[in-house]
Amino acid sequence: MKIHEYQAMELFKEYGINTARCELALNAARAAKIAGDFGSKVVVKAQVLVGGRGKAGGIKLASSSPEAEKIAEDILSMEVKSIPVKKVLVAEAVDILKEYYLSITVDRDSKRMVFIGSSSGGVDIEQLAVNSPDKIHKLYLASTDIPPRKEIQDFAVKIFEDESLAEKAVDTMLKMHRLFLEKDCSLVEINPFVKVAGGGLLAVDAKINFDDNGLFKHPGIAELRSAEEYSADESSARCAGLSFVSMDGNVGCIVNGAGLAMATMDVIKLFGGEAANFLDVGGSSNPDKVLTALRIILSNKKVKVILINIFGGITRCDDIAKGIILARDGIDIPVPLVIRLIGTNDSEGRQILKDKGLTVLEGMSEAVQKAVELAK
Repeated sequence: MKIHEYQAMELFKEYGINTARCELALNAARAAKIAGDFGSKVVVKAQVLVGGRGKAGGIKLASSSPEAEKIAEDILSMEVKSIPVKKVLVAEAVDILKEYYLSITVDRDSKRMVFIGSSSGGVDIEQLAVNSPDKIHKLYLASTDIPPRKEIQDFAVKIFEDESLAEKAVDTMLKMHRLFLEKDCSLVEINPFVKVAGGGLLAVDAKINFDDNGLFKHPGIAELRSAEEYSADESSARCAGLSFVSMDGNVGCIVNGAGLAMATMDVIKLFGGEAANFLDVGGSSNPDKVLTALRIILSNKKVKVILINIFGGITRCDDIAKGIILARDGIDIPVPLVIRLIGTNDSEGRQILKDKGLTVLEGMSEAVQKAVELAK
């Protein structure tokens, strides 16, 4: 789960991480008032859960209260990657002497937490990793215990130009580590983490992502979930108890089991196609779930074919077949269906579909290849 920058800034303050002064504004008049209270130049920043807001004109510097009002009005009327801007963060502009990058996340390959730091902050860290990997430093943590201060200090010295600055960074890193563990985060990032006049370090941006599986322990965090993070399809699927992720292809997928769903997408790619979604109907044999899944997929106008790939274990193939018939009789399905049923009650399921004039296959490769051909 992602949260907005202003929410991440509040958590930074809660954990004692130094941040630039900032306040949230829901309208231009409030932005002007905040700028006036700060009595200095301010940065007005769109609050959206997508990247690229700076390039889209969603981050601008204002030199006065009236200018902050005009800029806020412009930003609040815009969209960033099709997401309307409904809030802006007004932050005090600081005199930046140097920008750094600092984060803590999980490295899935090593199955460990890792600090990532760079003396080149304020840029796309993924692009930096490709173009200048020598500028990125990593510190892998052996356990969830508080890491030895000397270990963190040696890491910080590689990034910050002097020991005094590195020592200040160590304090921030320990606070980031505590926040990461206590709130079940998957990412805590400061970019840029800036050196200001007087030698201090400030977080002038904040990004925090959370592990969805840990949210039940943090109801206050869970309440911060924004519908903006999910497409309309994903929100509908969540309400129906379906695991669904929107993608950019044209082959709609209905599969039971996350592993089979991932494998199905791989095979689609293998045969030259692109999946339109990940959708796991789970182990339920409820025919209504198939109907709901079809409705969600058909709302995507890019979909040219729907591939239904069921390996029946707990899920009964005859119930899935009934759900498909229920859907066909209840809603308009303007694209071809490619159905593969194998497993529990598969012969019964295939017969139900054949009796209704539908073609059903047994081989996964055969079904996927046919779906990809139809999508083209």
